[in-house]
Amino acid sequence: MKLQLVVFLLIFIVVACQQEHSEKKWNYPTTEEGVHTDEYFGVKVADPFRWMENDTSKEVAEWVSSQNKVTQSYLDQLPDRELIRKRLKDLWNYERYSAPVKEGDYYFFTKNDGLQNQSVWYRQKSLTGEAEIFLDPNSFSNDGTISLSGASFSKDGKYLAYSTSTSGSDWRTIYVMEVASKAHLSDTIHWAKFTGISWAGEGFYYSTYDKPEEGKELSSFNYQHKVYFHELGTPQSKDILVFGGEKQPVRYASARVSEDEKYLVISAAERTNGNAVFVQNLQKKNAPLIPIISTYEDNFDYETSIGGELIFKTDFEAPNGKLIRINPNQPDPSNWGEFVPEGEHVLSSVNTGGEKIFLTYLEDASSHVYQYDTKGEKEREIELPALGTAYGFEGKEKDKEVFFTFTSFTYPPTSYRYDIESGEIEVFRRPEVAFDPEAYETRQVFFTSKDGTQVPMFIVMRKGTELSGSNPTYLYGYGGFNISLRPSFNVSRIVWLEQGGVFAMPNLRGGGEYGSKWHHAGTKMQKQNVFDDFIAAAEYLISEKYTSKEKLAIFGGSNGGLLVGACMTQRPDLYQVAIPAVGVMDMLRYHKFTAGAGWIFDYGCADSSQAMFEYLKGYSPVHNVKPNTQYPATLVKTADHDDRVVPAHSFKFISELQRKQTGQNPVLIRIDTKAGHGAGKPTSKILDEWADTYAFVYENMGENFLYNPSNEKSVEPKYN
Repeated sequence: MKLQLVVFLLIFIVVACQQEHSEKKWNYPTTEEGVHTDEYFGVKVADPFRWMENDTSKEVAEWVSSQNKVTQSYLDQLPDRELIRKRLKDLWNYERYSAPVKEGDYYFFTKNDGLQNQSVWYRQKSLTGEAEIFLDPNSFSNDGTISLSGASFSKDGKYLAYSTSTSGSDWRTIYVMEVASKAHLSDTIHWAKFTGISWAGEGFYYSTYDKPEEGKELSSFNYQHKVYFHELGTPQSKDILVFGGEKQPVRYASARVSEDEKYLVISAAERTNGNAVFVQNLQKKNAPLIPIISTYEDNFDYETSIGGELIFKTDFEAPNGKLIRINPNQPDPSNWGEFVPEGEHVLSSVNTGGEKIFLTYLEDASSHVYQYDTKGEKEREIELPALGTAYGFEGKEKDKEVFFTFTSFTYPPTSYRYDIESGEIEVFRRPEVAFDPEAYETRQVFFTSKDGTQVPMFIVMRKGTELSGSNPTYLYGYGGFNISLRPSFNVSRIVWLEQGGVFAMPNLRGGGEYGSKWHHAGTKMQKQNVFDDFIAAAEYLISEKYTSKEKLAIFGGSNGGLLVGACMTQRPDLYQVAIPAVGVMDMLRYHKFTAGAGWIFDYGCADSSQAMFEYLKGYSPVHNVKPNTQYPATLVKTADHDDRVVPAHSFKFISELQRKQTGQNPVLIRIDTKAGHGAGKPTSKILDEWADTYAFVYENMGENFLYNPSNEKSVEPKYN
């Protein structure tokens, strides 16, 4: 009888504990709900968290602090976080080099010793000569949060103009150095944004918007982009407005000077797709800017000039892209000539060097590179080490060699020297990372989306992985803005793979992997195709036993953050964990901040028509969080200096989740400080972020981090 009583009590305690656990409620901070309402075409839409758009208010600052406190408390108690960070740090600690470029009397390259927050610029007189530090961005700030964001040498190699970003902001400051002495000149340009730097003689062209209102630097609306010319030795106040402003109002404007400095080419655009082109003859004093392409319907990217003609890469009447010749003195389309016709595959990039043109095509999202002469005739395909991604191939007209970098999922970026005349390739610098690439395999599969479209997906995992349906799987996607996801190396993924995890990356519609038709199939009122593709990718991974719902995590950033937000609200039953980072979450108001209106080509605009409003509201993550629903364990990630996708998007989304989530899954937000949309983030912050992220994922999948350093060998990489 006593034994029966003991058993009964034990059962009662277990059931009580399970009941208590199942009803566990997370102690989220209190978030005030306002009463703001907007009206669209007679439909009233509540926006209870409108106050969060005031990113400099005391109330928002206090809310951010309270959310970070709760999130940090949760992350601090995760048992695997420090071990994960240690493994990340060990893997990250290897020397990384960029491919060299020849400028003036020197070869320049970047190097990171392993754990430096920012990579350092070096120079050397010859490829085998002694290297010296030329510019160290780690000296810009004590914590590495000021980064080098762009650089351009004058045509004679005498000067370098470079731009910096503070805490990841899109705003830039431009400085000028004398290359020989490494001395900084007095020239400084403030408040540049979405800018290149293109030299002409003793000065350069750059782009900027008007200086923002104090206190609104990271959220104010950006319009009327302007191109200025800065002459060395003069103050910024004397810079000459070349294009843009009130007389030529455009959202984006950029300048490029031809290598022979004969022409200035201005690209002007209202959105992220399609542009007009203006050309100025720099050999004629006070020559006007001549419009040679006046519409904004197609993309025209200036690449080089040959024999007085300008060469453009375009998708005009060529969804896969082609090269055309335009005589700036006879710019009418009837006079355009075809330089390299459209091919079967997508023309991804164009580079020049040594009087040759190097064309990179995407074949099922992998790079294939071909060398052409200045008449547009193909000479050879350049043999790459494996299927993956190649970039570089840039040099001066008289160069005899160019350098390129090759990478893939398990192939760290390796630089190669290419002899232009012979076509011979040799390894220039190869990194040594403490993992065995031979232990992993990459597959490319094709799955069927909701409407029958075949969509490709890369899958990376340990060789011999059993397809039992129990493998933790990291599904990453983007699907927008004509951006192509290609095979590339990422140290943080190695941590996932060596734990037995699977990494999957589908090439969703909305991207550029199959040309403009593939891109357009994921825009405006076809945006749902992107979400359907991603959902179908998840279903494929489950049906083919790579994983299960309980072991599936979805990741995405920026437009990919929107992807994750939309898919987790449409199919909350399909994933265990969701990681939306710096996402576009409020689709009714995204166009009202910074340069968001430029995204209308991809997204459409809620103000434009009732049909577009209803479509956007139908998938907008902020507006589709439903009460009494169990959503995946969610870690929303954003940053206080993100002026690309303002953090109010993420603030509103997590607030909706926290007030409507049911069940045990935590929904938290990680708000990084002194960080932006992602570019230029110091190594220390990257390590912290990924340690937090993986610890959150493992905890909510019920997985343990079991890495034992003896399981992996530091080996000489076995690359081809």
